[in-house]
Amino acid sequence: MPVNADAKGKTYPPFEYEVGKEKIKEYAWAVGEDNPVHFDREQARAAGFRDVAAPPMFAVVYSGGAVGPAVLDPEVGINFAMMVHGGQEFVWGEPVCAGDTITTQTSVKDIYERGGMGFYVFESVSLNQDDQEVVRGTWTNIVRGV
Repeated sequence: MPVNADAKGKTYPPFEYEVGKEKIKEYAWAVGEDNPVHFDREQARAAGFRDVAAPPMFAVVYSGGAVGPAVLDPEVGINFAMMVHGGQEFVWGEPVCAGDTITTQTSVKDIYERGGMGFYVFESVSLNQDDQEVVRGTWTNIVRGV
């Protein structure tokens, strides 16, 4: 079944996520982070952060609510039975800290076919409460046998 590129360029509603200090700590523990800026407010502030700092890959937590609907959109038409993870790329901006409100918007950046596989590329842009970009993500899913 060939890919349907009709959804290319589609943008989804923004998703808002309030960053909590305890969520940052839980994530840091789960991924093996040991830098005290992820656990201790005083250490974070001494290092120049506004509050407890989120590890960079915490981006998957606050972006998930915006990326999920795009990936699951029937108009995009991903065959999940044949899908494999293609990759994630991030460009970080302003650090994310406890107390921030992050708003992420996702769009379908590209849909194309190559070598019998469908490539579904999504872009998410996350801004903090001051409209500063905190991360821009590129999420690629590959569907085998198109």
